[in-house]
Amino acid sequence: MVTVVCSCRDVRAFSKRQAVFWLDGACRCSLVGVNRHAGPPRASDAPDVPEPTFPERARTLAHLGHTGTLATLSRRHVGHPFASVMPYALDEAGRPLFLISSMAMHTQNLEVDARASLLVTQPDWSGDPLAAGRLTLMGEGRKLTAADGAGARAAYLARHARASYWVDFDDFAFWRLDVVDVYFVGGFAAMDWVTAAAYAEARPDPLADAGPGIVEHMNRDHADALLAYARHYAGETADEASMVTVDRLGFKLRLRQGERLSSVRIAFPREVTSAGQSREVLIEMLRVARGG
Repeated sequence: MVTVVCSCRDVRAFSKRQAVFWLDGACRCSLVGVNRHAGPPRASDAPDVPEPTFPERARTLAHLGHTGTLATLSRRHVGHPFASVMPYALDEAGRPLFLISSMAMHTQNLEVDARASLLVTQPDWSGDPLAAGRLTLMGEGRKLTAADGAGARAAYLARHARASYWVDFDDFAFWRLDVVDVYFVGGFAAMDWVTAAAYAEARPDPLADAGPGIVEHMNRDHADALLAYARHYAGETADEASMVTVDRLGFKLRLRQGERLSSVRIAFPREVTSAGQSREVLIEMLRVARGG
């Protein structure tokens, strides 16, 4: 549980049917007693709204990203972190794959000390960067052999087709980050360590690739439906509502009522695994919300 105290008013979480609701008051606020497992603050009697686990969310975020920030240990300034922009792909266990030149400073750093971490942030996020999802994959870099590199090559070029122009240069080789630990942040007050084993065993959400299109479509063409979802399933009346994220278990809305901003997560009545199923369920939920 968390307590949120604001200069202009107290903020508390409370339950409304299938939703967990919290305020983001437009004033100076502080969190007291943050539970890193909890996510957004909610009342003690608020039901848990189904949501993907942190390992699943971490794998989904890694899957959606294409470029991260690679931190290696500098050989020039021993012990100092050295950060580089790093395009990456993933193998089946979610381990990052890099195509890097022996002339690059990060490669030279890895050859001296294999310890490294990759920061991946939520792509195409336009809001407060501290509210966006991100994860840090900690591990050790390993240069792949020719045998291991075949699979890495296919995975990497599938994500970064332009790399085909330099993939066969003599100074380039594939490296893999063997993950030893993962730190996931899902936004404010939602953060925790994810073990390497849990991360490797998890799978990206089945709506990961379709999600951005679903969100864009709902926000562009179905603003009234979003208001109806908020009113019926969360008991909240708003002037504006926008969909922020969607996954196989539900979706998150951002609401504005006057100057008050809030967020709510609403559960699907059943798990969905495709864009087509999400459309069917959203139509079904809208029919119920409108009394049909």
